Amino acid sequence: MEPPPQEPLPQPSAMDALHQAGIHAAVALQAGPPWLEQFWLLLSSHLGPGSIYTVCFPLARGLDERVSLMVLWTALLAEWLNVVLKWFLFGERPYWWMHESGMAEREQLPLRQFPITCETGPGSPSGHCMILGAALWPIVTALSEAASRCSRSRLLRLLPFLLYLLLLAAMGLSRIFVLAHFPHQVISGSLAGLALGWGLQRWPPNFLKVRFFLLTALGLLLSALALHGLATAAGLDLDWSLRRAPGPRCPRRSLRRAGSRCSEPAWLRPETRPWASLCRVGGSALGLAVAAWLPLSRRAAEELRLLEPPLGSAALGLLALDVLHKLPKSDSTALWYLNVGARYALGPVLVGTLLPLLILTLRRLRETP
Repeated sequence: MEPPPQEPLPQPSAMDALHQAGIHAAVALQAGPPWLEQFWLLLSSHLGPGSIYTVCFPLARGLDERVSLMVLWTALLAEWLNVVLKWFLFGERPYWWMHESGMAEREQLPLRQFPITCETGPGSPSGHCMILGAALWPIVTALSEAASRCSRSRLLRLLPFLLYLLLLAAMGLSRIFVLAHFPHQVISGSLAGLALGWGLQRWPPNFLKVRFFLLTALGLLLSALALHGLATAAGLDLDWSLRRAPGPRCPRRSLRRAGSRCSEPAWLRPETRPWASLCRVGGSALGLAVAAWLPLSRRAAEELRLLEPPLGSAALGLLALDVLHKLPKSDSTALWYLNVGARYALGPVLVGTLLPLLILTLRRLRETP
């Protein structure tokens, strides 16, 4: 008697095939030399979305005050859009998908997790690539314009854009390396960031309108809450990536995610959650409103332009924001989110108004006989 024919294994879907290719890309990257590993980790850990507000924003002031404000404005809009897209695109992350799909059991995958691997929100599109790509666009265009004023060389004018593209590519590879994103997620994030940066550069806001930024802060937060509430009422679980499966026979594999697949529970950081991103967005928009309400006088701005070394002011702002964001936060969840929003609201006021006034005051005191 012949044995019954075995049923053929189901063919993976197009998305599963894309995910599998991404896992193999991560294997190839992690097999690279140790010095390259340190480079990937440095990029992902020091150029995350939060660093745009605390590093790129104050440093951009060394170029021009308006450029720095455009960096902040572009970053907060890009981060809000990134959160909304992640909610509704339901993107997987490699560090949990390889287990949820069974690929880790079928193949020997020499993959490691890192302290920056276990981000808790959905993965598509990449926030690191999208927000970085959008926020750096004002800096890149300002550098290109400065180069065109100094030289007629076309290569010199294009050099900032070339470095920008190389940085975006390196950031994408670093996100694949740490198992935070698949290749298609970093590509879509980079393209979305580039398009958003280019578009917002063409229609800059008036940074002296207090009401505009107050309404922006309120509108971004309320619209996010409304979208989340409507989706929840419609039966969509937008927080699926934070939940565990109710049991081994759960019909939705996507419910057992970050908490159960991270190698170290301490690596699950609250600042990677979508609501932390929205606190950064709302706080920064509110900070722009306060900075517009307390602008430097024209006389003070002219005096500052003559007295103040631009890079010195940028370095001072960088130091002040670094100290501000290293202060301890509350253990209470509600107070933690409120604390994050308050710190990011203080950033534009500190860099745009308080520190320049401090510099002017100290210089006047020094010149007083």
